[in-house]
Parts: sequence; structure tokens; C-alpha cells
Amino acid sequence: EVQLVESGGGMVQPGGSLRLSCAASGFTFSSYDMSWVRQVPGKGPEWVSTINSSGTKTYYADSVKGRFTISRDNAKITLYLQMNTLKPEDTALYYCARGPRFIATIPQFAYWGQGTQVTVSS
Repeated sequence: EVQLVESGGGMVQPGGSLRLSCAASGFTFSSYDMSWVRQVPGKGPEWVSTINSSGTKTYYADSVKGRFTISRDNAKITLYLQMNTLKPEDTALYYCARGPRFIATIPQFAYWGQGTQVTVSS
């Protein structure tokens, strides 16, 4: 079955950096776009970033553009999110997700990981 396992979360001070990893299995990783989505309690999921299957195209939410970098290593079957200049508002549970697949212009994610917590606080 499809499995996505995030790691690398933790607590960091504002301005700090963190690198998240997502180990994938159960599907042909190199054939799929991959994304990071985050969520805070009481709010809906917020899309963060997407990378295409080959790793040649990336997309970012305005809130993280210029600070976060999504990447992937298809040989290692792993997705990454390098987060720099972290802000308190980046605090959230970060999920690795396969996709998106657009249905009627709406991005949808078929599979999600368990999430890894990122807390940015002084």
C-alpha cells in the first residue's frame, strides 16, 4: 500500500531553519507530483508547495515563497522541504502528500502521511 512517512519536525526559534523529509513507498514515486500541506488546529489544510515528478518544476504558496524550497531525490524515493527564515506563523503539522490531481480545477490529494510537527517559537 501507499505509505508516506514524514520526519524532521521539531521546535526552532524564529529565523531558524528546519529540513523535513518524506519517505515514500508502495507506488512508483518518480511518476507522481508531490506536495507539502500544513495544518494548524482549528483551521483547514493549507497547501505549501508542490514539485513535479522529475523535480524540474516547483510551486509555492505566497506565504512561504522565497523561504522554503521543495526538492526530491527519486533514487532515494524521498521528498524534502527545506524551511529557512522560519516565522511563528509557520507553526503547524506538516504533511507530505501525493499529488495533486486536479478535479474540476480543484487540487486533490489521494494520499497523506501522518504528519510531522513544526513549532517556531522564541
